Amino acid sequence: MDFDSRELRNALGRFATGVCLITVTDEQGRGLAMTANSFSSVSLDPPLVLWNLQSNSEVYDAFAAPRYFAINILSLEQQEHSNRYAKKGDHLLAPEHFTPGRFGAPMVNGSLVNFECELEASHEGGDHRIIVGRVLDLQQSEEGDPLLFYAGGYRALG
Repeated sequence: MDFDSRELRNALGRFATGVCLITVTDEQGRGLAMTANSFSSVSLDPPLVLWNLQSNSEVYDAFAAPRYFAINILSLEQQEHSNRYAKKGDHLLAPEHFTPGRFGAPMVNGSLVNFECELEASHEGGDHRIIVGRVLDLQQSEEGDPLLFYAGGYRALG
């Protein structure tokens, strides 16, 4: 290997991604959120999506195997949500930020798309857990621009 982990991270950061909030309900019935940009589609039939959870995350237990969870694709106007829920110790969803979905997962208000998912599979993948969800329901907005992340910073289309 002729590169170190920082060089690899910088190279991977050259792939522009959208920004999502992954949301779950904890054992006390509270909504939790964490920022992620590791979202990807897997299959249309059946409808499967995935995201990756860092194995040493402080909220690993809450996010590693929930029955239901949501992937909320953030709009450009939701950068503050991304910043807030990316901070250690700040994963409790503010009540005004979400509405419970059809299956109970918190759906972030104002998102471009909300995918409500049921856990389909979970796999170890190096220093991450790969979470595969079956999309049970979705809501989408017809308007708005995506919040993008590229080379260590937020970006916009255009």
